[in-house]
Amino acid sequence: MKKKIEELSKVEEPALAYGLAASYSPLSLIVGGKAATYPSDFDLVSVARKGISKRNLLALAKKLYLTIEEISDVLHISERTLQRYEPSTLIKTEHADRAIELAKLYERGAVVLGSYEAFNKWLRHSNYALKNQVPLTLLDTSIGFTLVLDVLGRIEHGVFS
Repeated sequence: MKKKIEELSKVEEPALAYGLAASYSPLSLIVGGKAATYPSDFDLVSVARKGISKRNLLALAKKLYLTIEEISDVLHISERTLQRYEPSTLIKTEHADRAIELAKLYERGAVVLGSYEAFNKWLRHSNYALKNQVPLTLLDTSIGFTLVLDVLGRIEHGVFS
């Protein structure tokens, strides 16, 4: 574990030397990666109402290690429609809202499991607490989001999950 932390530090040091943030959080990517601070809930409401650009949505997918197919399933938008959009095209409010929920879930998962990579691995393996379903496959419904968040809460508090 110590070796992994040292490797991350070596990568982040040059970025810090040039005044660059080492990496943006998923939520800051949604608002455009302009803010170094964590966006408030009111910022997120404003972004959801306005819509998220395809460029920001793809940056989010890249940060979360999701394919276009996977993110389109979560957002309930066809993969082909998403591919046809120009980078500056704004994704509608209902899809933007789900993208924000996805980013918030990843932020929570990274806190509980220690990193985005660890959470992504956890998200792609069947889970006994979810009746041996893969958590990623549950994210196409709001109830599925709640189930995954509940399991993360149990893990965080040391309850068998």
